[in-house]
Amino acid sequence: MPGTTPGARQDGEGAFVFGILRPCARHSCPRLHQAWRAHLCGMCLTLRDRHGQLARAATNYDGLVLSVLTEAQRPESTARRVAGPCPLRGFRRAEVVSSRAEGARLAAAVSLALASGKIRDHAADGDGTAGRRFAGAPLRLIAGSWTAAAGRGGGALGFDTSGLVSVPERQAERERTPGLSLLDLTEPTETAVAAAFAHTATLARTPHNAEALREAGRLFGRIAHLLDAVEDLDDDVARGAFNPLAATGTTLSEARRLCDDALHGLRLAVADLDLEERHLAEALLVDETRRAIARTFGHRALDPHTGHPTPEHRAGAAPDPVRGALAGMLTFLTCGLYRPSWSRLRDESWDDRCYAGRCDGCDGCDGCCDCADCCGRCCGSGHGSGGGSGAGEGGGCCDDCCCDCDCGCGCD
Repeated sequence: MPGTTPGARQDGEGAFVFGILRPCARHSCPRLHQAWRAHLCGMCLTLRDRHGQLARAATNYDGLVLSVLTEAQRPESTARRVAGPCPLRGFRRAEVVSSRAEGARLAAAVSLALASGKIRDHAADGDGTAGRRFAGAPLRLIAGSWTAAAGRGGGALGFDTSGLVSVPERQAERERTPGLSLLDLTEPTETAVAAAFAHTATLARTPHNAEALREAGRLFGRIAHLLDAVEDLDDDVARGAFNPLAATGTTLSEARRLCDDALHGLRLAVADLDLEERHLAEALLVDETRRAIARTFGHRALDPHTGHPTPEHRAGAAPDPVRGALAGMLTFLTCGLYRPSWSRLRDESWDDRCYAGRCDGCDGCDGCCDCADCCGRCCGSGHGSGGGSGAGEGGGCCDDCCCDCDCGCGCD
């Protein structure tokens, strides 16, 4: 969804993925993590099957929420199929959501619309390769084809993607308007995400969920936009580029408060949904969003008086975009074993640097030990020490309970 992080990661089945949601195997119920990967790989393969191999580059973590929400509202499970071996799954086969599933098709269309908008936004701002007159021409052509593909894919499902495609233009217009508040600047993102969330109720034939989904989407979009602004703040200020926090004089402390308030509202909106299976939806929209907020703000040392980053933090910012892109490519090609000098993982052990050894590729596990809450919601058995007997009474618990985290919480 909007608010994607500037650095690309590799996951799923051969697609670059972006976003604030990065579920971690160490704090996930094994079946929950398997279900998440089924939606992620399913969306990636839906992009390939319906829009071509190159379209898989538009896969993102946040977009798969639409596939999850659509399935969660239906009494029957979404159709699955067995996908072939993927190098990013250790060349293992996996059961994934079918490319015929309406939720996966909506997620694919939305991802294409947002990816094309991101490219066009960079082109308009003269940023990166997309902003170069000749070198960026192929990217701009791709953006045009993806916009058309998103329109066709969304239209087949009764969803108008023009609202998503127009977000960059609406955003640029707001950025040129003086005197707007921070929430005025996040409104285009909020509105676009709200529409996409609400349409899952149409696909699932649960119209009574539409308003709660619209509210959940609006707040999720706000959080995503704010986190993106926080992530980009140092680089934007250094380049003299627009950043909503800098433009409105919003401190990081105030941005954190806005994110926490939006998370509270998001939690209430999700709780109001009538869902057949809510565990994965809640884990992504509530738990992982909370972790994303903690992850984004957690490593930034703030001046207690100004609420802005300390000089020590600003000195550790990434260098120019070219060096950053080259370092990112080298990091990816070495599976994370190489980390640039500005990386927080530079001095960590190899298994903490490597994607394969670090929570299935997530950015750390700070605050991940939610075992009691996980078992209570997943199994209905709470966090007792009774092991298998408690699980059995709850009915439908994971075979090895819900808590596979290495935090010594005693959920064995």
